[in-house]
Amino acid sequence: VQLQASGGGLVQLGGSLRLSCVVSRSIASFLIMGWYRQAPGKQRELVATLSGGGTPNYADSVKGRFTISRDTGKNTMYLQMDRLKPEDTAVYTCNAIESNGISSTIYWGQGTQVTVSS
Repeated sequence: VQLQASGGGLVQLGGSLRLSCVVSRSIASFLIMGWYRQAPGKQRELVATLSGGGTPNYADSVKGRFTISRDTGKNTMYLQMDRLKPEDTAVYTCNAIESNGISSTIYWGQGTQVTVSS
């Protein structure tokens, strides 16, 4: 399974970006999918997750500004980022977890850089 993240770029304070994570197979069976980010000199942190049932969960720092969604027909997960702040600058990575009830497998995509200028 391969995950391909894209959509990053340079944006000004208050701007918007939409990240995409295209998966090489159907995403309907994943237990959970998510977006993470890592800023320079910091640990990777959770940004948002989306359960297999479609329930979103957000880090407090992005609540009300970011929206996670998916299109199962396109095998793609999205992260709509609005009202961006300089502290959102990071490499954003997507992941997906599948489980057979006994064990779980986590798949990671490569990162896409998001830079917010003030």
